[in-house]
Amino acid sequence: MTKDTFAAVESAMSVPRWRSLLFVPAHVPRFVETAHERGADGVILDLEDSVPPDKKGEARRQLPEFVAKVGREGASVLVRVNRGLRALAADLDAAVMAGVDALVLPKTDSAEWVLEIASAVLELERERNLAPGRIRFLAQIETPGALHRLAAIASAHPRMVAMALGPEDFSTAVGGTPEFDLLLTPNLYVLFAARAAGLLPLGFIGSIGEFSDTQKLREAAGHARRLGFTGALAIHPTQVAIFNQAFSPSGQELEWARRVVAAENDAAIRGLSAFSLNGNMIDPPVVRRAHEILALASDN
Repeated sequence: MTKDTFAAVESAMSVPRWRSLLFVPAHVPRFVETAHERGADGVILDLEDSVPPDKKGEARRQLPEFVAKVGREGASVLVRVNRGLRALAADLDAAVMAGVDALVLPKTDSAEWVLEIASAVLELERERNLAPGRIRFLAQIETPGALHRLAAIASAHPRMVAMALGPEDFSTAVGGTPEFDLLLTPNLYVLFAARAAGLLPLGFIGSIGEFSDTQKLREAAGHARRLGFTGALAIHPTQVAIFNQAFSPSGQELEWARRVVAAENDAAIRGLSAFSLNGNMIDPPVVRRAHEILALASDN
């Protein structure tokens, strides 16, 4: 990649607001038809696990039509590709097009793998006269070996924009079940690596497949936001509204943030960078958190 092209890739990057990303099987038209009505910040047209091997070719052929449909209300459009080389090559050939905002890379286990895919995507963008770097990457971490390489994966390429643990695949890979004790540490590793690299950390501590217990899901999503996650992947429409609410500031948070910012302005007039508010010490990190909460509210 030339220096100019690299600069173009970097300049094309902007961090999206993805509170909820809804998976939709890319071979089922009836799911695709209603995906834009679900309120998700992004829709993932899935070419991987939810599509049987004999339907993958059909799913690829329908992508241009389906990309346009799921993005009708302004949601980000993502495509999850396959891991195997032959399937991946066919997926990239089908998915690198105008209207696709990101590729979801399953079972990402090294920076080298990310770079190989980035190189192939750049070639396709050039061939198709697409803006270089517009298509970004969301890496799914689904193997224990990847945990030791998270920092390298997160900073592998400017296209990287988000990381998420795949709880079901990860649990299977270590011979366990997707329970809290097993998933807490790897999720925190992903959170820390993503934050250090300036990426979106996505996920919650639990199984993505448990969508019927809405109260449990709401608590898990709220806990994830308190830990520092910014959104989560959904496999069912009922999860979308829960994630949108959980990963957005509450009215109480907004009221607190406004009080902090108002007090900050008063303190600045007095030449203070740390001050007391309602019996609590407020210093620059707390002020920064208040500003971040207000910024999140303005993005909704």
